[in-house]
Amino acid sequence: MQPPRERLVVTGRAGWMGMGRGAGRSALGFWPTLAFLLCSFPAATSPCKILKCNSEFWSATAGGHAPASDDAPEFCAALRTYALCTRRTARTCRGDLAYHSAVHGIEDLMSQHNCSRDGPTSQPRLRTLPPPGDSQERSDSPEICHYEKSFHKHSAAPNYTHCGLFGDPHLRTFTDRFQTCKVQGAWPLIDNNYLNVQVTNTPVLPGSAATATSKLTIIFKNFQECVEQKVYQAEMDELPAAFADGSKNGGDKHGANSLRITEKVSGQHVEIQAKYIGTTIVVRQVGRYLTFAVRMPEEVVNAVEDRDGQGLYLCLRGCPLSQQIDFQAFRGHQAASPAPAAPDTFPYETAVAKCKERLPVEDLYYQACVFDLLTTGDVNFTLAAYYALEDVKMLHSNKDKLHLYERTRESPGRAATAGLSPAPRLLPGSLLFLGLLPGFLDALAA
Repeated sequence: MQPPRERLVVTGRAGWMGMGRGAGRSALGFWPTLAFLLCSFPAATSPCKILKCNSEFWSATAGGHAPASDDAPEFCAALRTYALCTRRTARTCRGDLAYHSAVHGIEDLMSQHNCSRDGPTSQPRLRTLPPPGDSQERSDSPEICHYEKSFHKHSAAPNYTHCGLFGDPHLRTFTDRFQTCKVQGAWPLIDNNYLNVQVTNTPVLPGSAATATSKLTIIFKNFQECVEQKVYQAEMDELPAAFADGSKNGGDKHGANSLRITEKVSGQHVEIQAKYIGTTIVVRQVGRYLTFAVRMPEEVVNAVEDRDGQGLYLCLRGCPLSQQIDFQAFRGHQAASPAPAAPDTFPYETAVAKCKERLPVEDLYYQACVFDLLTTGDVNFTLAAYYALEDVKMLHSNKDKLHLYERTRESPGRAATAGLSPAPRLLPGSLLFLGLLPGFLDALAA
């Protein structure tokens, strides 16, 4: 027998559909509205990610059931995570009614459940543990510590992105922009809620503008019951197969094995698996210098508290315009003038021949190789470009984008808008939602 239907009241709070303050702790009007929104729009096709925030909160709260008193702290943590998610997508959702409904709904729920705005969150999402019978999985890597296992069968697979840094140095961002940069000294490569990566670039030759990565520091932040904070640091001629404290996993926590270092080639190639955030990192030493490559879910890439005000994050925003080098113009100049630019560098024709041996496709990796030989004279940069492309083949989820041919030179301001998905097509559920617009607009005007 169906329970009696609660009367929904459209309040004057930006279209928030709920039962008002008098409804008590359950806020029953919120759940059918949220469920309706989840079923009405394709969350993956719009740059506004509010439906993704909705679905994560829905999953985190076991389908929207009101919490018992003992579960209130967890519910408040889920609400704070929900609020954080809406803030991250605010810039692309300014005109979205579902977004405004969610924002004001969160305010109502926080008030009804006496949740403080400051406090712990549940990131990237609350997940359930595996069945009790799977003791090995539970002891080694509970589901909360395995990013991919948190996606249920009815959910879309996570969207992975790639970033790489190699050579003199050349940067491929998470949005497949390719830049050559000066960036001498220490620069942040990745800086989000889960890890920080910083690189230090030093001159290759005395008095030369050519730089390469001589030091790499990766900080994996403490994460729930999975891993303790861990630091990995590599330098020229020192590529350790362990974290700074000598350990090879995430510490003593329940899901420590969800963070692990594997040495592929002694002193030359290390791979770090961070399963709790779905991330793979490859660090190599090629010649005297280091290369870096990462495969990371888009959700983790964008897990930044204040994306607009954050500033530098090279893998996400690219190099500042003042630090970018037009290596194609340099290459064209060298082609027109066959003599080497410096006594220790290669002539143009020799550089082309050496790069062709490893990189037969004349893409940007090949062009970066030629540039590096012309500016440094170090033949190991040929291998750096070769392995950077091999890492793309292993880590990039879109096999149609392995080779890039058009170099990107643009201001960081445009970086924030690169790679956005097209606007969604209207589905039948969307049309149904449009029928509710008059009520939403009346609420907005109230």
